[in-house]
Amino acid sequence: MIIAGCGPTGAMLAAELRLHDVRVLVLEKETEPVSFVRIVGLHIRSIELLAMRGLLERVLERGRRRPAGAYFAAIDKPAPEGLDTAHPYLLGIPQPVIVQLLEQHAIALGAQVRRGAAVTAVEQDDAGVTVALADGEQLRAGYLVGCDGGRSTVRKLLGVGFPGEPSRTETLMGEMAVGVPHEEIAAKVAELRETHQRLDIRPFGEGMYRVVIPAVGVGNRAQPPTLDDFQQELRAIAGTDFGVHSPRWLSRFGDATRLAERYRVGRVLLAGDAAHIHPPIGGQGLNLGVQDAFNLGWKLAAQVRGWAPDTLLDTYQDERHPVAADVLDVTRAQMELLSAEPGPRAVRRLLTELMGFDEVNRHLAEKIAAIGIRYDFGAGHDLIGRRLRDIDVKQGRLYGLLRRGRGLLLDRTERLTVGGWADRVDYLGDPTVELDVPCVLLRPDGYVAWIGEDQQDLDGHLSRWFGRPAG
Repeated sequence: MIIAGCGPTGAMLAAELRLHDVRVLVLEKETEPVSFVRIVGLHIRSIELLAMRGLLERVLERGRRRPAGAYFAAIDKPAPEGLDTAHPYLLGIPQPVIVQLLEQHAIALGAQVRRGAAVTAVEQDDAGVTVALADGEQLRAGYLVGCDGGRSTVRKLLGVGFPGEPSRTETLMGEMAVGVPHEEIAAKVAELRETHQRLDIRPFGEGMYRVVIPAVGVGNRAQPPTLDDFQQELRAIAGTDFGVHSPRWLSRFGDATRLAERYRVGRVLLAGDAAHIHPPIGGQGLNLGVQDAFNLGWKLAAQVRGWAPDTLLDTYQDERHPVAADVLDVTRAQMELLSAEPGPRAVRRLLTELMGFDEVNRHLAEKIAAIGIRYDFGAGHDLIGRRLRDIDVKQGRLYGLLRRGRGLLLDRTERLTVGGWADRVDYLGDPTVELDVPCVLLRPDGYVAWIGEDQQDLDGHLSRWFGRPAG
């Protein structure tokens, strides 16, 4: 198996494949990890997935918890009470740190990572994929997954369409020192944010400030902005540049929004930013990619190991493409609500009022946190197709039982069995008093595949998700 790109999506996917003993080579075109310290936010569902694989404690040591509210278009509302999770918070963490932790996790499980290895050509046949590198080397694997970012070489080589909208606006972001008192900055920002929602200047420790400022026009995203760019934009909006100096890092981002037409072409698949890009408002980009990896990993491993049902790998696109489309719409809406135009400002005031109702606030919070997702597994109990939160079980916590990336049957009746699927699905009888249904079958990614108490019905669903029984 070859993965192009060792960002968070590629590293997470490599680790998921290694849980099933699939040989994995990750090719990263950059020779060194990213050096600038951009902070990203891990939302509830991503935090749950890290807990599911035993990674959360390591990540918590390097991150900073914040309340899970006020993230829809930066509208200042608290998180709704009683969110259906054991982790009702957002975790801020430097992007290089989370990438390093995920890469280390993948390597510890046996994945190989090669840096300075840029993919230049891809050919596939019925038996596998041939990947050519910039230095002329050719590699052969059963499958290739492009996790190589928004400018994905793999996607372009496949000829997969990437429809959507180009950037219409641009925002500059960086960390730098300032030359005026904090009180002066805070007062000016509070005044300006009445009409400039995309402006933000706040302390970031060690005498540094995080500066986010809208730019005039759209520049070349391949080139980082300069300190002079920040000074010019600050003077244009605030009438002063606050004496900014000594930048730690500077970057720019646009509001381009695009979604790949297909996630799979034969033996080549796309995940993360290679499959979808959108503005960072709401902070869902990294989370969406990591969740792609979790959905794809066990399915691709099943294909490689030879037990996947015929349609299992196709469910990756069936499930994740609509999720990405919804995220893109949510970010489009949020970008409109950041506009300084009178119409969007009026809509923002109305939505701020509506978010005072718990149902509205909860719905939007669950969208951002990705805990409201329901995959279409067919008719049945309301939990079917939804993830199960980390409940108490007699052996500790539910997610602790999913660390090996296998399916799990929770059987309160203690009358059922996983039978010939025991090499792929674990069993826990009399699991917990928190369940109000007789039995639950969980996929390796923690989503509920079946609820019931009939063995024959269970066997049918085990076959649907885990193939033919052994023997």
